[in-house]
Amino acid sequence: LEALEHILTSTRPFHAGKIPQSLFAFPALKVLSLKNNQLSGHLEDIPFPLYSSLSTVEINDNQLTGHIPKSILQLKHLEYLNLESNRLSGTIKLSPFWRLEKLFFLSLSNNKISIADEEGGDFLNSLPNIYQIHLASCNLTKFPGSLRYLDKVSVLDLSSNQINDVIPSWVWENWKNQLESLNLSRNMFTALEKFPSLVHMPNLTVLDLSFNRLQGSIPIPVTAMPGKVLDYSNNNFSSILPDFGRYIRSFYLNLSKNKLNGHVPSSICSASNLNILDLSYNNFSGSLPSCLIGSGKLAVLKLRENQFNGTLPENIREECKFRTIDLNRNQIEGELPRSLSNCQQLELLDVGNNQVRGSFPSWLGILPKLRVLVLRSNQLNGTIRDLDGDRGTINQFPTLQILCLASNRFYGHLPKGWFNKFKAMMENVNEEGRVLGYYTNTTHGFYQDTVTITLKGSDLIFTKILTTFKAIDFSNYSFDGPIPESIGNLVSLHGVNMSSNNFTGQMPSSLSNLSQLESLDLSWNRISGEIPQVLTSLTSLAWLNLSYNNLVGRIPQGNQFLSFPNSSFEGNVGLCGGPLSKQCETTDSTASSALAPPEPYNLWQDRLDAILLFAFVGLGFGVGFASAITFRMFCHIKGLDCKQW
Repeated sequence: LEALEHILTSTRPFHAGKIPQSLFAFPALKVLSLKNNQLSGHLEDIPFPLYSSLSTVEINDNQLTGHIPKSILQLKHLEYLNLESNRLSGTIKLSPFWRLEKLFFLSLSNNKISIADEEGGDFLNSLPNIYQIHLASCNLTKFPGSLRYLDKVSVLDLSSNQINDVIPSWVWENWKNQLESLNLSRNMFTALEKFPSLVHMPNLTVLDLSFNRLQGSIPIPVTAMPGKVLDYSNNNFSSILPDFGRYIRSFYLNLSKNKLNGHVPSSICSASNLNILDLSYNNFSGSLPSCLIGSGKLAVLKLRENQFNGTLPENIREECKFRTIDLNRNQIEGELPRSLSNCQQLELLDVGNNQVRGSFPSWLGILPKLRVLVLRSNQLNGTIRDLDGDRGTINQFPTLQILCLASNRFYGHLPKGWFNKFKAMMENVNEEGRVLGYYTNTTHGFYQDTVTITLKGSDLIFTKILTTFKAIDFSNYSFDGPIPESIGNLVSLHGVNMSSNNFTGQMPSSLSNLSQLESLDLSWNRISGEIPQVLTSLTSLAWLNLSYNNLVGRIPQGNQFLSFPNSSFEGNVGLCGGPLSKQCETTDSTASSALAPPEPYNLWQDRLDAILLFAFVGLGFGVGFASAITFRMFCHIKGLDCKQW
């Protein structure tokens, strides 16, 4: 074993326990890779570090605790050190790492350590040619000044710290020719020192300044490389160069949640490599550049919560690549262009809270991958036709899992078999499902879709949409007639909202088939009859609202129904039983009261019988009794009110 040079366990992960100190004692050992395991405990001091041949120490993604041994900083052959994603603690100075002359990779990210930095010192005499530095989540409060003396840095990650400072100008002055990736996200940076609107950084592929407090104009890197990520989201940027699109060579551009306003520059059409564009939550106005939708080159287009107006382009090309289109909360007018049916990869279409007109776009049902359709709060109108009536296609909306039509102008009956077409909602699967989104093949990893729907009485924002989550929202319409029994075929539904309509008839007992149902809202309708007792079988039901209908009878008792508040049933004068204060009459008392007249009338009759028998007793019992019975029959036949006599 004295000649052992490599120890690799990452290919077969899930080793547990402490790291034996003896592993570091092999004199010829050069590579120690124990990443992605469940190793725990403290790191022991390395015996005789000055004589060690170790060049690579890779112990990231474990559960190691305690301090980083000082002996690691004495490994004179060390080139690669990765200790990220553990539970290491203590205060670490950076200067000892800069004395490791051969070190080119350092990662201490995602531990419980605190970094202390010092700019002066003897380490300046022999700086390493370090290329990558990862210090994310290291409790930094200022930009490490010693980094300015490292002239070979190509990758720097200082994300998720508490740096409340300006981004120093030497970052792009010293490293502009070699910097490939710069991640300063999730800090408290307020400004960029002497940063021009355009800065030449020929090799830059990733620039992430998101989640800071940066203001002013957005800095645009001019690069010769096809980039991957430009993320300026969640800042206070207020302007951008009109011709910025000419310089965008990235795959992913996120300008969301800033203070940008005015028209979107038409130069955005020049960004030929762009695949994901997010301009949401700004104050952009005017009409959409037609190239953004008409060209169909983007995979993800998010423009929600701006002030865009006008109509959508009619001619979306047949090679459309859209997977997500989110235009929620703008001022889009007109009808949805039928050329959207060219987007065969489309999974999410959200045009909610606009001014879209027309009838229900049943023609979207031919899209084979459409999972989320949000049309809420528009000016759509008319009746909902049977899906067979439009094209006669068997597979209409085959993958649809979330359908939100709330607050439009639809009316009339829902066709009896309308729900039978939603095949994905009829599949009762127990798998966890995948997250709806788009894999970016960048440092940002997976880009997740979001959606807002009304469930459990509130607007809920789903920042992660699982393919197994199913819901329908048909609230705030003028739908009438009975709720189709076919709703019971949608056995995988988690949420149903059909409140504030004019539905009549009884509650479908088929609702008991929805075994995964968590939220049911049928409030503010004209539903009558009793609440089906079989609904107590819905043991996943956490929220129920049947208020303000015409329901009668006893509220079912058992399972989840024992947990619902009074507000779930209020406004139904015919309902009784818990949790309402109105108690139900027992079966015996109900039957006797149905056969017998009211109590005061019975009491008067008893007294009348006694008086008659007493009055005619002088005639003898038989004659007197017969006379009394004859008098009673006379009152009954004539319909006389004998109480007045």
